[in-house]
Amino acid sequence: MRNILAIAEKELRSYFASPIAYILIGLFCLLFGWFFYVYLMAFVQQSEQMMQFGGGGGANVNQMMIRGLFQNTAVIILFVMPMITMRTYSEEKRSGTVELLLTSPVTDLEIILGKFIGALALYAAMLLVTMLYMLILFKIGNPEWRPIVAGYLGLLLMGGCFLSTGLFISSLTKNQIVAGFLTFATFLMLWIINWLGESSSPTTREVLNYLSITEHFDDFAKGIIDTKNAIYYMTFILIGLFLTAKSVDSERWRG
Repeated sequence: MRNILAIAEKELRSYFASPIAYILIGLFCLLFGWFFYVYLMAFVQQSEQMMQFGGGGGANVNQMMIRGLFQNTAVIILFVMPMITMRTYSEEKRSGTVELLLTSPVTDLEIILGKFIGALALYAAMLLVTMLYMLILFKIGNPEWRPIVAGYLGLLLMGGCFLSTGLFISSLTKNQIVAGFLTFATFLMLWIINWLGESSSPTTREVLNYLSITEHFDDFAKGIIDTKNAIYYMTFILIGLFLTAKSVDSERWRG
């Protein structure tokens, strides 16, 4: 465990030693803030209209604002995640430090978990900063906290899937740009795979819907924590890490 945490700390330091972490966090917060503002203004306008026409207690902030905000945040993740993972192994290969890492007294599993946890910590920091907007929402309104927790949990699990996949793709090439492009293309395929099922048979549609990474996020965005969705994401993460382990193992044998 000590080796894993040491590698994770090294990875996290490398992100903040360059402008990468600051740019990603700033960009993520800027886009999140824009969607927050748009949905907040729409919610205020709809609330005023409902009150004006005798709509009782007004609009539900969780249904009319939080759900859409989290769904749009998932779109931001689609573009941001490749920037986090594209350098994890590609930079090590390009600089030649991967040989030093593979010959150090740590196992492949410790290396992989360390890099994954380091990238996940950066992503968690990005999500943590956006909670400032939620504090504003609690200051001016009265939203339910459970759907917000469920939404953030869904974003964290979905991000973990993207990170494990990106880690695997980064281990296949020395070029960061190639790794970033392939990672984004893979994410996009996982994002829209259920679209192929619209004109398919019911069985094919059901399979493609299950494979779609966004279908399992909808419940989280609604504030529902379903174990089957959590199991899907955890299984996805484990498969990504397993494939990365196989890739790193083949690199060790070639070295």
